[in-house]
Amino acid sequence: MDDLKAKYLSLIAAAGDEAAIEDLRITALGKKGEISLQMRELGKMSPEERQTAGPALNALKDEINSALAAKKAALGDAALDARLRGEWLDVTLPSRPRRQGTIHPISQVTEEVTAIFADMGFSVAEGPQIESDWYNFDALNIPGHHPARAEMDTFYTHRSAGDNRPPHVLRTHTSPVQIRSMEATGASTRIICPGRVYRADYDQTHTPMFHQVEGLAIDKDISMANLKWVLEEFVKSYFEVDHVDIRFRASHFPFTEPSAEVDIRCSWEGGTLKVGEGDDWLEILGSGMVHPKVLQAAGVDPTQWQGFAFGMGIDRIAMLKYGIPDLRAFFDSDLRWLRHYGFAALDVPTLHGGLSR
Repeated sequence: MDDLKAKYLSLIAAAGDEAAIEDLRITALGKKGEISLQMRELGKMSPEERQTAGPALNALKDEINSALAAKKAALGDAALDARLRGEWLDVTLPSRPRRQGTIHPISQVTEEVTAIFADMGFSVAEGPQIESDWYNFDALNIPGHHPARAEMDTFYTHRSAGDNRPPHVLRTHTSPVQIRSMEATGASTRIICPGRVYRADYDQTHTPMFHQVEGLAIDKDISMANLKWVLEEFVKSYFEVDHVDIRFRASHFPFTEPSAEVDIRCSWEGGTLKVGEGDDWLEILGSGMVHPKVLQAAGVDPTQWQGFAFGMGIDRIAMLKYGIPDLRAFFDSDLRWLRHYGFAALDVPTLHGGLSR
């Protein structure tokens, strides 16, 4: 054992890398290593011999293990020292300027809208962007002959010849999320549904992909008066004014009855929008009481429950609030535009701290 000890301590001291250390460990302490074979010989010894040889072999094994670990640590330290010497850097040199990114106006306005409605008790619901024809149209009481279902207005997914399954579309609004939410939780409910939507249109105020937020509130005694109060509070908070006049204009949407377009009183002075004053009116959203057929499609009894729904374009209200003239610029990825209209990453919108700081 003295010879084994001297042999392996000498070899370990001379090892030049971690691979050599591992080879020595296997040679000495592996299943067929020299010291391991000596341990197996203990069974052939007399009890008196084992009392002497056993502790000596265990001590040798522990010493070899300790020497291996110490050598491995020393090699690691030497490698680190060499790397530090090779990668030396003068930290007193001037640093390169860091370019700080900005939050896109769409993301910022989505957070602003969420903060406002969260304060009124609305939670956020989400759903798939590729929807079945049923969720996107049928469940929302949109008839088969409605123009919105034409291929010139809606993006349908490809179907192979002979495929008789119901068609799927890139959702044209976030209203399907309302159906899915009512199916999952029933009534009562109070949600907003922000997200991307798709329509075949492209000009200064339309793009094939844009963003909407829709709201839904279902209970047993909800009325248009509740809807008007919610929208007034939203407009005041979003545009950060103390007073606002809104008006309902009768309209028609398949999924609400009665339906109303919502206008806000405003003025345009020098091309700047001022909300809550002046003699002009600006349409900002559509709304109404949820149609009984929509409630039925979502599994809610319309004889027991009723509610309101509304929807607006996030891109559009962002343009109005921040004076952005062209919707297409939202999606051009122009860094100059992003730096001009973007928001600081830490300016999280809150009602008590301010929405657009």
